[in-house]
Amino acid sequence: MSLRVARLRRVLAGAVLGLGLAYGITVGGLYAAQRSLVFPAPAGFAELPPGYDRITFDSAGGLALAAAWRPPASGKPTVLFFHGNGDSWAGGARAMQALAETGYGVMLPEYRGYGTNPGQPGEQEFYRDGHAALDWLGAQGIRADRVVLVGNSIGSGTATQLAAERRVAALILVSPFASLSDLVAEKFPWLPGRWLVRDRFDNAAKLGRVSAPVLVLHGTADTMIPAAHARRLARAQPRARLVLVSDADHDLAYLPRAQQAEAEWLAQAVR
Repeated sequence: MSLRVARLRRVLAGAVLGLGLAYGITVGGLYAAQRSLVFPAPAGFAELPPGYDRITFDSAGGLALAAAWRPPASGKPTVLFFHGNGDSWAGGARAMQALAETGYGVMLPEYRGYGTNPGQPGEQEFYRDGHAALDWLGAQGIRADRVVLVGNSIGSGTATQLAAERRVAALILVSPFASLSDLVAEKFPWLPGRWLVRDRFDNAAKLGRVSAPVLVLHGTADTMIPAAHARRLARAQPRARLVLVSDADHDLAYLPRAQQAEAEWLAQAVR
């Protein structure tokens, strides 16, 4: 072997080692920082939506969490709404405007670590907080079977988990993912996404256990979470109603046509 070839091999080996080291550092950094990326919690006081009262409910770990609350008109169900990872109860009020105006009660629990709430967000923590919000409604005399769960984007994870574990009136998923780990793997194919993600929110694996009526709403132009995720969820729950909204992006929950679809479906699904 010539000296030149040996030198070239050493250079190539060094380059491969350097690239491997850089990749490992990148993956390790993303693994360590993923909670701040998955849960970009808006901090500080958020204005209470008009027509709502501020309440607190007790959750796991001794945390007192804030929520916005609007009681139902006589005989109407109550909606428990879980917003997206970068939103707040202000966005929840916008998304629930049409249902609130027709007399539905609306509870907008704020996640732990969001706004002025104590604690750190995470998948299991969100599930515990969701159960605590349902329990608070029960203490107000509102049974779970009179509660409609609505989850937008990452909120679909908590809504699906609760619907699989509690007997609720209905489940509505808006711009949902089949699972967060699958979404990350699709968005970043150069990462070991299914291994990297700790908070998996595996909706597709749970939706078949939901006995309540299910509506899945998704925009066909959603660039954040492709509509293929909604189709996969509909296959996981054959009784689900799938509505694809033409040309709508990831802001679907706030659009009047999406809210109208929710109201029309609920009028038939929940008596």
